[in-house]
Amino acid sequence: MKILGIYGSPRKGGNSDLLLDQALEGARSQGAEILTLYVREFHFRGCIECGGCDETGLCVLQDDMQPLYPKIKDAQVIILATPIFFYGFPAQLKALIDRCQALWAERKLRKPKAQWKEYERGRGYLIAVGATQGKSLFEGVELSARYFFDALDKSYGGGLFFRKIEEKGAIRNEPEALKKAFEFGKRIVAEP
Repeated sequence: MKILGIYGSPRKGGNSDLLLDQALEGARSQGAEILTLYVREFHFRGCIECGGCDETGLCVLQDDMQPLYPKIKDAQVIILATPIFFYGFPAQLKALIDRCQALWAERKLRKPKAQWKEYERGRGYLIAVGATQGKSLFEGVELSARYFFDALDKSYGGGLFFRKIEEKGAIRNEPEALKKAFEFGKRIVAEP
């Protein structure tokens, strides 16, 4: 199984990075092949909604996003990790998600509408960590992640969410959280 871990935080070594590291180690322990993508290392614009991908399924913008499309498409599983910024994704990660409009366009060209709820390209999962304890803290990112994975022709397999974690590296003081992330990765490999 080929798993792509998408590190969505602009902060290197932050809490979402550490949680994703553990999940990927859990998956690796079960024999998964691990690939990684650190959104903060790439430079690309957000979607400009030009409609250029509607006819071909290919984004017309030429930037660092181009080499990421095959990695995103080819992964059997994606684990997306993010901190919460004002109840949403960081801007860099949101730009990546929006640029996957081209993959949605490609999916619409490739599959009849009657088959849109039949996912052929695997599964997607979400890990999110936020500083507050708000009841709705993860609702926005989880809904966005569901539709991101849907655009990629992947089903949504669920998420792992942690509240009240703010300072860089604070998740290290939560051994149960790190264990949960490791077990999450193992479970992902075991799912059919």
